[in-house]
Amino acid sequence: MKTKLFTLCIAFLILSCKEDKDKTETKREIQQYTINQFMDNEAVGGGSFSADNSKLLISSNRSGIYNVYSVSVKGGELTPITQSDSTSYFANAYFPEDNRMLISADGNGDEIDHLFVMETDGSIKDITPVDGAKANFYGWSKDDKHLYFGSNKRDPKFFDVYKMSIDDYSSEMLYQNNDGMNFSGMSEDENYFALSKTVNTNDSDLFIYNASTKETIKVNDNLSANSAQDFSKDNSKFYYTTDDGSEFSYLMSYNLETKEKKKEIEKSWDIMGSGFTSEGTYMVVYVNEDGKNAIEVMDTKTMQTIDLPDFDGKSITSVSFSDDEKWMRMYVGGSNSPSDLYTFNFETKEQNRITNVLNDEINPKDLVTAKVVRYKSFDGTVIPAIYYLPHQASEANRVPAMVWVHGGPGGQTRQNFSSLMQYMVNQGYAVLAVNNRGSSGYGKTFYQMDNKNHGEKDLQDCVEGKNWLATQPEIDGSKIGIIGGSYGGYMTMAALTYAPEEFDVGVNLFGVTNWMRTLKSIPPYWESFREALYDELGDPFSADSVRLKRISPLFHTDKVTKPLIVLQGAKDPRVLQVESDEIVAGVRKNGVPVEYVLFEDEGHGFIKKENQIESYSRIVKFLDTYLKKENEPLDGETKSEEIESETK
Repeated sequence: MKTKLFTLCIAFLILSCKEDKDKTETKREIQQYTINQFMDNEAVGGGSFSADNSKLLISSNRSGIYNVYSVSVKGGELTPITQSDSTSYFANAYFPEDNRMLISADGNGDEIDHLFVMETDGSIKDITPVDGAKANFYGWSKDDKHLYFGSNKRDPKFFDVYKMSIDDYSSEMLYQNNDGMNFSGMSEDENYFALSKTVNTNDSDLFIYNASTKETIKVNDNLSANSAQDFSKDNSKFYYTTDDGSEFSYLMSYNLETKEKKKEIEKSWDIMGSGFTSEGTYMVVYVNEDGKNAIEVMDTKTMQTIDLPDFDGKSITSVSFSDDEKWMRMYVGGSNSPSDLYTFNFETKEQNRITNVLNDEINPKDLVTAKVVRYKSFDGTVIPAIYYLPHQASEANRVPAMVWVHGGPGGQTRQNFSSLMQYMVNQGYAVLAVNNRGSSGYGKTFYQMDNKNHGEKDLQDCVEGKNWLATQPEIDGSKIGIIGGSYGGYMTMAALTYAPEEFDVGVNLFGVTNWMRTLKSIPPYWESFREALYDELGDPFSADSVRLKRISPLFHTDKVTKPLIVLQGAKDPRVLQVESDEIVAGVRKNGVPVEYVLFEDEGHGFIKKENQIESYSRIVKFLDTYLKKENEPLDGETKSEEIESETK
């Protein structure tokens, strides 16, 4: 099966101050930009080559929502393929032998994705039209006559594997998932299926199913984190990553005939992924190096790393190859630079810049480069964090700060470009993105440290992050808040509830507030790792419910004393709207200023530009009012306006 390869990689840029003739240090005046200027940056993704290598198929939000575009591999104007003003469409791939295009869309954030074909006559056909069923594109067959996809149409809890003819869009089932397995890849001869079964949120078992013999063989020997990567082009080997016997994941091969295992590549950080290009000439390996991805492209004959184009301080964050391996597309960017799309021709060495996504009105020197810092928590555990300090901050001009908490649990804040972070920093707020215990990327011991400690030890890590900020000479220690989305939103509410005097304000983006309800209402297609979630967080149907209620902020809203803003999507299938409705109602009973921003046409995260502009501007206005205290605070008894953006 042909697979798509991608990765992210962020680099540091060093900005230096110039000295004047008197050797006195001076600082360049930093221009402040509006949220509209920041959101005039374009977000671009994907990059599938057409059959003749003349075009790329990409997704872009230049219209305000995501639509699909084509563009010449040598650059030029983007040609709209879809022109939706309500539903976001995303590019999957050009068809292997013609100019049809495979695209996908869900129902405004409900995560029920369908696959669509843009026919050569311009019509769009839903090729997975079953209501309520979710479909995932898996790749193209070796003969280019079929596509593979996963669907839970037979059983909402499990995804089966299907093969669809690209001539008449008829399909047949290749693998029926009766055991709650996760499909993780398939050999090009369709004989070997890589399957995984989640044991807990850190560990999973890996299996190979042989379609000819109907035999299923377990690959790993010990309890460990195992992840399928790819099959060799001759269908003889299976490649996977594992952390068996190690803190970090490394790359292994498994001989499908002899069952022999061999360690192929090991780094001092997690190898996050690996795969082969279409003809097997290259292997792409990406590594999570301290919150950023380092990418290597290796010649499979010599296993030597090939030289990639140099971008003068910026980093290649993602690569993908044409089917004939003559062209490579790359995304290039950094923590202070949104990623642009480039192409490179291996034969001619021709290099083309396809996009320029940063708004021309923004001076790149006004953006801030992320810095990795570390501090000790209450028990001596060293906590890594990503730090953004405004250019205008100094001992003479101390600035307020926000502790940023990622989603998950088990996520990681990385050194990627974030419009919201850069906007906040540009407006004079320092941001410390804490990778508290339980975050991925720092070894499995660190990752497991928050198991059944949620809202407790990980919260203390965030408090210690606030304490670290308060010691920085450029930070006003009396003005530090906390912000987060999803699990980070939970941590925001946990901070305001269980450590009510530590932070001065809270920003909760679609955060969990009632763990019992959330764990009972997870989408059916999460069934394969439901038990793993229960193992880490607690089983709401057992005695664990006592603890889950204790750590659920909804039941302790009387303790909240600091201003709060809550932002939520009505279509969110993971954290239901009722979670935010109820926390807002509960906190308002305290006479605490609460603002509530609700979007009717968003899910778990906001992807429409008009909603991003509204949400980000409301966040900064809230911080200006209650953290900087530039404006008169609202009366605590006044109910803030609810913003509801209707689906167009």
